[in-house]
Amino acid sequence: MGWIQNYQPAGPLWLSALVAALPVVVLLVALGIVRLSAPLSAALSLLTALGVALLAYGMPAKLAFDSAAMGIVFGVWSVAWIAFHAVYFHNVTVATGRFEQIKAVLAGFSEDRRLQALLIAFGFGALLEGIAGGGSPIAITAAMMAALGFPSIRAVVLALLANTAPVAFGGLGNPLIVLGRLTAPILGMKQDQATDLYSAMVGRQLPFLALIVPAFLVIVMAGWKRMLEVWPAVLTTGLTFAVMQYVTSNFISPSLVDVIAALAAMGSLWVLTRFWEPPTIWRFDDETTPVEQKVGLSTGALTAWMPYVILIVAIFASRIGSIIKNLPTWLDLSALLHRADWKFPWPGLHNEVIQHAPITAKDAPYAATITIDWLFSPGTIALIAALIAGFAMGAKPGLLLATYRKTLHQMRWALLTIFMILAIAFVMNYSGATQTLGLALATAGVLFPVFSAYIGWLGVFLTGSDASANSLFGPMQVISAQQLHISPILAGATNTAGGVMAKMISPQNLAIGATAIGQGGKEGQLLRMTFWWSLILAFVVGIIALVQATVLTWMIPG
Repeated sequence: MGWIQNYQPAGPLWLSALVAALPVVVLLVALGIVRLSAPLSAALSLLTALGVALLAYGMPAKLAFDSAAMGIVFGVWSVAWIAFHAVYFHNVTVATGRFEQIKAVLAGFSEDRRLQALLIAFGFGALLEGIAGGGSPIAITAAMMAALGFPSIRAVVLALLANTAPVAFGGLGNPLIVLGRLTAPILGMKQDQATDLYSAMVGRQLPFLALIVPAFLVIVMAGWKRMLEVWPAVLTTGLTFAVMQYVTSNFISPSLVDVIAALAAMGSLWVLTRFWEPPTIWRFDDETTPVEQKVGLSTGALTAWMPYVILIVAIFASRIGSIIKNLPTWLDLSALLHRADWKFPWPGLHNEVIQHAPITAKDAPYAATITIDWLFSPGTIALIAALIAGFAMGAKPGLLLATYRKTLHQMRWALLTIFMILAIAFVMNYSGATQTLGLALATAGVLFPVFSAYIGWLGVFLTGSDASANSLFGPMQVISAQQLHISPILAGATNTAGGVMAKMISPQNLAIGATAIGQGGKEGQLLRMTFWWSLILAFVVGIIALVQATVLTWMIPG
């Protein structure tokens, strides 16, 4: 028998929840009030998490430090490896000069900054989220907008705000695939069946947000009046994305939702700008000259996108087995890449922690395994695509190596923050602190769907990943919903959709965004500019889920 988690170490659940929340409180205060750097704030929070685990929860020191170490390794491979190579891919396009062509093409849609934000932050960001996920959409779109002349901090804020509606289906549907795998046994379903139900449910929640996010972006950037001047573009972008998000998530595949919806939104916006322009061209106050000379769709424009075509083809090829079922063995590249996977139990932690009701139906050892998908990882595919694109653009090996070193130096503090944040998440999870917080929020009764959104929000804030938040809280959400006689499919989907809204304030994403524009140390400022928007949007998700649970129950699949 291993060490048994205690979900109420301080007696009353509410008091235990206050104790469990201390690492989160320390992180928020250090970043947003004291204005410490993200790495230092994360270090203080990690020390707090270890202190809470050891002193309040009575967790054996060996298990506490083993869980922290496992979190660091998980962060290295599952988060940092992906985010780093996404930024490296972008840096290769810069080093080869191809990004200048991409800038001209993007600006060529319109000289108006509002339309550029819709295209880059919302449309192109969603495409990147669907392909690789991680921090790549924030890093790349923020860098693009800053290079086009957007104020650097505002560029990051827009990238963070736009990285909402597509996140649930990011990384070719990885958050929902993870959720389906973890909760299928609880639901008594096959993994694919559970994943498809969650996909359909999220596809009946987030399109409502996708409709308003484009308008929201323009309002934050330029004000309500300036948004009304471009309402045809706002409506076209949001409606196209929302419709295709619903159709793809419910009738095609969760792996293709973001890619199809983003391409449709970008294409519809491009078509619109061929015969419509806003009454006035809006630029920032300190701009006095045109942004770029408008260009059309030409051979040069298509060539500019060549690196991203290579990236898309590489990602699609690597995921072909999950997109097209029953392929011949010799055609199933996904299965071939998975042969290099390395799954192993974490020494000294695997099955040494015992979970119990209501987190699990009965006492059960808590597995601690890590899978290193050496070839299948989006980070590996992004690295391969960067090398192929680099050589195709005429880069020499020396330039690619120098760019790699430059990227490592550029992201060193962001990577350190990522490692510590994942260590915090794992310490809280294996000590029982995250479960305490989840149980406290689950006492809301009929209002559980609202709090369910905030449980997911908390998970993404801690980990920076919707897939990780589903790993942390997905099973607990499903079990709690079953006890409350609420649809477990709705609860799991709301954990996913609510978590999306914390992406913009997650410390590692703040660090990645700030680093991408050379503004390291500005994470606290970014947090203050996005925090309340994050809370409000999570509340909107909760209200949607509440209405679906009580009035519009026909919207719940299965």
